[in-house]
Amino acid sequence: MTNQAPLRFGILGAARIAPMALIRPAQSVAEAQVVAVAARDGARARAFAQKHGIPRVHDSYDALLADPELDAIYNPLPNALHCEWTIRALRAGKHVLCEKPIASNAAEAQQMADAARETGRVLVEAFHWRYHPLAARVKEILASGAIGTPRHYEAALAFPIGLLRNDIRWRWDLAGGAMMDAGCYTVSMVRHMAEAEPEVIGADALSWSPQVDRRMQARYRFADGRSAATLCSMWSRTLLKLSLRIEGERGEVRVFNPIAPQFYNRVTVRTPAGSHSERVAGEATYTCQLRAFVDHVRNGTPVPTGPDDAVANMRVIDAVYRTAGLLPRGTQEPKERVRA
Repeated sequence: MTNQAPLRFGILGAARIAPMALIRPAQSVAEAQVVAVAARDGARARAFAQKHGIPRVHDSYDALLADPELDAIYNPLPNALHCEWTIRALRAGKHVLCEKPIASNAAEAQQMADAARETGRVLVEAFHWRYHPLAARVKEILASGAIGTPRHYEAALAFPIGLLRNDIRWRWDLAGGAMMDAGCYTVSMVRHMAEAEPEVIGADALSWSPQVDRRMQARYRFADGRSAATLCSMWSRTLLKLSLRIEGERGEVRVFNPIAPQFYNRVTVRTPAGSHSERVAGEATYTCQLRAFVDHVRNGTPVPTGPDDAVANMRVIDAVYRTAGLLPRGTQEPKERVRA
C-alpha cells in the first residue's frame, strides 16, 4: 500500500450483509473508509448510518453516485439490481465492489464488464473466500503433487432459510434461487481449483416456487477429461454443508468450511501413505478481500474475481439452470411451475 488518502466508500442500500462485508472490515483496513450510504427508505438509511457510524446519508441512490467525495461503491442490492446500479456507478466514475453473484445472468455480467473497461474503473465481484490464505493453501497442496494429478472436484454449500418465506432470495423478480445465492460459490470453487471452464452435463433442481430453486445438484466435465460436481441448497434434507473435495490420482484433499474459514476450517490430505490435517489461519475473508480491492485500485495488483471471471461464473450458472429445465434469472417471466 501507498501513503495515499483512504479509499472512500459509499453503500447502495442498508443491506444486512454490509456490516460484515464492508463496515467492520474497514475498521481494520486503514486504507478504506465508509463515509456514505443511501437507501430507498430514508428513515432506514439514517438509522443504519447512526448505528454504524457512517457520517453521510443520501436521499437517493443517484445522489450517492453523484457524491464527488466518494471513490468507490459497495453494491449489496438484490441480484436483479446489480447490473443497473453497478453500471451507473462505473459511469459516475466510481470503482465498484459488487456482491455475488455479479448479476442476474451472463449477459448482464458482460454489460458490466464492458462498462468497467469503457470507464477505466475497477469492478470486483465479492467472492470473499478466494482472498483468504486457505484458498491459496489448497492450491499450494495441489501444485505440490501430493495427491497426483487432480481428476475430480466437488463443492457443496447448504444452509436452511426455508422458514424465512419473505426472504428476497426466494423471489424470481429479484433473481433469487439456491443456485444464485449458494451455488455461485460452489461453481466459483470448482472453476478456481480446476483453473478451467467446465461444461454442464447434468443438473437436477427442487423448486420452492415456479422457476425458483431451493436445491440444485449439477455435474460437469472439463475438456481434458476431468469432472466436477456441485450441490447447493437453501431448504432441503441437506440442512448444513460447507465443503470442498478434490480427488487426485494418488489421494484427495478435503476442506471443511472454505467459505468462512476464519471461524473454523480444516484441510485434510489423504494418500496411501497416510493422512494429515491442518488449519489455515488468517483474517476474516471480507477483510482480506477489502485489502485486495484497495490494493487493486491503488496499485493495480491483480485480483482473482475481476469482470472476466465474473462473466465466466455466470455462464456456468446460466447453463446449470437451462440443463435443469429452469430459466436463467432475468430472462423472462416464468409461465408455469416446473420441477417440484
